Amino acid sequence: MTNVPAMPVAPLLKAAGLVKKYGDRVIINSLDLTVRSGETVVFIGPSGTGKSTLLRCINGLESIQGGRIEFDGQEIVKGRADIVMARRKIGMIFQNFNLYPHLTALRNITLVPEKVLGRSRKDVEYEARQLLQRIRLEHRANAFPAQLSGGEQQRVAIARALAMRPKMLMFDEATSALDPETVGDVLAVMSDLAGEGQTMLVVTHEIGFAREVGTRLVFMDGGRIVEEGEPKAMIDKPQHHRTSAFLSSIWRH
Repeated sequence: MTNVPAMPVAPLLKAAGLVKKYGDRVIINSLDLTVRSGETVVFIGPSGTGKSTLLRCINGLESIQGGRIEFDGQEIVKGRADIVMARRKIGMIFQNFNLYPHLTALRNITLVPEKVLGRSRKDVEYEARQLLQRIRLEHRANAFPAQLSGGEQQRVAIARALAMRPKMLMFDEATSALDPETVGDVLAVMSDLAGEGQTMLVVTHEIGFAREVGTRLVFMDGGRIVEEGEPKAMIDKPQHHRTSAFLSSIWRH
């Protein structure tokens, strides 16, 4: 039998020559990025260097002034109808939880897949209860956001994103607004998702998470990718002086 070489798997996400400006100020400068399914790509770097803006561009929340972004074989262009379809495949978890305050945790999870995807409430609720169990909050299904801790609200926000069955999750400083004692619970859920093969882009200052869970670490500065590589090797022995200086300022072994 003739061995047929396997066809290379196309990347799930590809950004090429990406440029984002606010007026004359360049936020992202000719950035190239490729992400394959199953990767957990962690972005680190100084504040204001374009990390969060990059996620917003990928999700079509921000327009770009140069380059192109393709997700799941489709170009993402802000303002076009196809961005709506792309967003259904990309779950976004923000620093602020953005839960509906008048809805229970369960209903926060079920509302969008029911209304947007047209799925039955019975099916969506069954899946939502499974998601609550997955994030260790099944006992809080009927609680309102004001009755939940910040960490619990963030876990509900993760479950809400998962309810749309996304191909990729993006976390924008998802733990930075949390009390220290609740950060670990959120990171544990994120670690579980990575272990299950969920594709994730994570902007964070949690270097320990990046080191242990990330499949790739990306250091950004000045709107560019300065260095990227295997997280443990890059954290323990960065190759660029800017990466080294940044890690020295925030990471203690």
